[in-house]
Amino acid sequence: MRWMIASDLHGSAFYTDLLLRRREAEGDPRLILLGDILYHGPRNDLPRDYDTKSVAQMLNKLDPMSLCVRGNCDTEVDQMVLSFPVMAEYALLPLGDRTILLTHGHRRQEFAPLLRSGDLLFYGHTHVPDFTVDNGVRFVNPGSVSIPKEDSPHSYLMLEEDRLFWKKVETGEIFREERI
Repeated sequence: MRWMIASDLHGSAFYTDLLLRRREAEGDPRLILLGDILYHGPRNDLPRDYDTKSVAQMLNKLDPMSLCVRGNCDTEVDQMVLSFPVMAEYALLPLGDRTILLTHGHRRQEFAPLLRSGDLLFYGHTHVPDFTVDNGVRFVNPGSVSIPKEDSPHSYLMLEEDRLFWKKVETGEIFREERI
């Protein structure tokens, strides 16, 4: 099992293109997007090469096995231009005897009670890479593809079996690693 997990593209054609090039270099793993795909939001500056139409075109070319959950900046209008579902508040995935919950993160505490010790909750929203454990639940944030915060790099996450690798979008360089 190899998954590429990314969040907070915010309409950046430049960084979306880099992410998709990284995906190809990674061997085209299944892509999971944790929301905030097209719109930059009122609290963020415009990301580099803000071009929502180009981002939609790039993402619409992906295979249908990609998975996306809705971010706080994603709306029904975004769904009209994207060819894959983007409006689910969360998704649950089995991982052996564990459960993975995918959500954007702006309401993640509402979903945490659904999980038990050993489970994982993947979220975006904060634009900061993170790995914390609370009551045995692992909270994992890949950071932001296009608008990183708190001096973090433009990043994505690779889940490979029982390991997490945070990587820089520009180079694919690993800057953090954790075992789940």
